[in-house]
Amino acid sequence: MKQHEAVIKVMEENGGFSTLKYLNEKVFKVEGIEWRTKTPFASIRRIVQDSRFFFKIKPGLWALKSHENKLPNSILEIIEESKEPEKEQKYTHYYYQGILAEIGTLSNYRVYIPAQDKNRPYLNKQLKDVTTLETLPSFTYDYIIKTIKSIDVIWVNERNFPHALFEVEYSTNFKDSLTRFHEVMDFNTRMCIVSDKKRTSQFYSVLNLSVYKDIKDRIKFYDYEYLENYYSNPFKFKQFMH
Repeated sequence: MKQHEAVIKVMEENGGFSTLKYLNEKVFKVEGIEWRTKTPFASIRRIVQDSRFFFKIKPGLWALKSHENKLPNSILEIIEESKEPEKEQKYTHYYYQGILAEIGTLSNYRVYIPAQDKNRPYLNKQLKDVTTLETLPSFTYDYIIKTIKSIDVIWVNERNFPHALFEVEYSTNFKDSLTRFHEVMDFNTRMCIVSDKKRTSQFYSVLNLSVYKDIKDRIKFYDYEYLENYYSNPFKFKQFMH
């Protein structure tokens, strides 16, 4: 078996698509193939860029050309959203929520996602399958909990305090997210916006408004590709957000 055939086999068994992270976990377990390279993950990245067999859906998310019309509905919706970026990107939003949830779990945090999102599709499962908390711990006043419990993803530490807050922003003006972040300014909590790299300037123009001066220096902006790079390479998880 050739290396690209091993990648195809893993994708076929996963419904015709895969994240790079999933390939990194599964491909090297395929029997009958040797990976004589010091950079096996780089080899997989190279293989999936072979347009004879694969096509790119999102950074870090690939599919088989042979399965292009047979993919799960949630994946087909992401593909359609990519073709019309001016439209609502709800399936893409769920995808990045799921990635953030998985990274949180792998970083040894408990993960909270709002109740209204838990049945949303994430790859070939649902967001509730990658969360570990049913409710947000009551770590402070009820009015603060009520405000922040709609945040897209929250990582909670072993003391039941929020370690990090994440909002995935595709088209909104960032202000609602920043207002929610403002509620936890008195806690040692990281605050992160995840969005398209093209929106970086817009984000900082909003962040520089005087109303956000107390949290301005604490908020990080991560673009989608940056997030995918960490998600795809398990050896980099400990470096995420550092």
